[in-house]
Amino acid sequence: MTAATATPPRVEYQTHPSQYRHIKLAFNGPVATLSIDIDESAGLRAGYKLKLNSYDLGVDIELNDAMGRIRFEHPEVRTVVVTSAKEKVFCSGANIFMLGVSSHAWKVNFCKFTNETRNGLEDTSKHSGLKFLAAVNGACAGGGYELALACDEILLVDDRSSAVSLPEVPLLGVLPGTGGLTRVTDKRRVRHDLADIFCTSVEGVRGQKAKDWRLVDHIAKPAVFAAKVQERALALAEQSDRPADGKGVTLNPLHRTVEADALRYDYVSVEIDRAKRTAVFTVKSPSSENGGAQPTDIAGIEAAGDQWYPLAMARELEDAILQMRTNELDIGIWLIKTQGDSAAVLASDATLMAHQNHWLVRETIGLLRRTLARLDVSSRSLFALIEPGSCFAGTLLELALACDRSYMLILPDDEAATPKITVSEINFGPEPTPGRSQGGESPAGGGAAQSAAPGGFYPMVTEQSRLQRRFYSEAPALDAVRAQAGKPLDADAAFALGLVTSNPDDIDWTDEVRIAVEERVSMSPDALTGLEANLRFNGPENMFTRVFGRLTAWQNWIFQRPNAVGEKGALKVYGKGEKAAFDWNRV
Repeated sequence: MTAATATPPRVEYQTHPSQYRHIKLAFNGPVATLSIDIDESAGLRAGYKLKLNSYDLGVDIELNDAMGRIRFEHPEVRTVVVTSAKEKVFCSGANIFMLGVSSHAWKVNFCKFTNETRNGLEDTSKHSGLKFLAAVNGACAGGGYELALACDEILLVDDRSSAVSLPEVPLLGVLPGTGGLTRVTDKRRVRHDLADIFCTSVEGVRGQKAKDWRLVDHIAKPAVFAAKVQERALALAEQSDRPADGKGVTLNPLHRTVEADALRYDYVSVEIDRAKRTAVFTVKSPSSENGGAQPTDIAGIEAAGDQWYPLAMARELEDAILQMRTNELDIGIWLIKTQGDSAAVLASDATLMAHQNHWLVRETIGLLRRTLARLDVSSRSLFALIEPGSCFAGTLLELALACDRSYMLILPDDEAATPKITVSEINFGPEPTPGRSQGGESPAGGGAAQSAAPGGFYPMVTEQSRLQRRFYSEAPALDAVRAQAGKPLDADAAFALGLVTSNPDDIDWTDEVRIAVEERVSMSPDALTGLEANLRFNGPENMFTRVFGRLTAWQNWIFQRPNAVGEKGALKVYGKGEKAAFDWNRV
């Protein structure tokens, strides 16, 4: 079995700054500096060296962890400066040799995670007011430039050699995999013809031309570069309302047990049935058994720290999704369940809504939003099973609304045991008060982030709520659901409102669910991935949806073509002194 086809060892997404090999963090008042200093010998897999500050999945796992710690552990930080600790190179992008020896699935999952990490920078800037400055102090190519593109501003050193570039097409025969083409046009609005030159040139664009073409925002000579970085970082910080005196929350290691066929956390569990190629995700409500009474005020939330239910559950669910997505490629259907007390979930939601403008609550809502979005874009079939003991209410109802189908049991002769779902205001999401900070005062900078988007507290990447997606934003259907908000709904009532796919009784339940699952696992995984992505994202297009859509439709295809990965494909022969042999047919 070759390196490209062997099953890789399990990937671990949990880490800590003390374990970082590639990222360095420094803090100075409102400014944090995230320095890329990649250890070329510390790749996640054998067979390549991470030269020239090039990265692999292990680097991005550290980046994702670092961002979580800045968000939660350092509320005083208002601007993150992303720069390099190496001379003359900012970041040369994804390691090409790593891509050359990786399986197709590995490349795609790698690109998906790096996309989510970079999208997370923009999401945090928009919703939480944490701003990002790319201080490009050397050569910046491919994925390195894509990281810079995700920042609010790009400052390039004007030293006559440092350039920004997207050389994937001429060098490798593939596309930028982390939103580069989309951000160049949609975000930076680089003129079409200039973008064409830029994306087909190996040498890149430097200095004043890079600024004139809108590829960067600022340039500075080496002698004044550090001062300019500080100036822009502080200017961006003025746009933020994150509190200088906020009490950070330490993100401790998750309570998790990894078994051969299961993942177990305090609030989340995953049970794998390899014969059936299914995994059952169960998310629990808060309860006296697994967390005690939940706090309702800020003092209690701060005292609970990373054990506060919404934060703890979101961290666990995110880890479970990432673990299963990367490490269990053959498990094609995720069956989503909940367990516990709906009233406890709704009470937790009420606390989230009451304190939504406090920085810690806002960051927790952000983590929940991004975690649910990870579920949306996972290439797995998602079926919700709503059974006795379920607590699909409020935030946890979002899990069912994210699914491709939902099956809800009706027990005609047992009203007490029949499961209920509850829609709450958090599923719709009221418009927050603009410009309100944690203490209710308008921040001096006037740049406060809103805690909920038009799509509610947990918008999809389309910026729609999952209810809006479900009903195509049609007012009659949404109004009918809103009229029942707060009321426990049995399967018949939920089915009548269009909130569930099917409402079998206890006689039909077992067979209906079994047949649905067996039919699903018999279908082509490739076709299902394309089908699900098309049907899940039926709302308006935006930059995020185009990033993911183009990755799926184009990069997936190009990654499998001989021109890229064939024996003489550009990605395979790179660095070997050979010239790629292209099939000149246009497809």
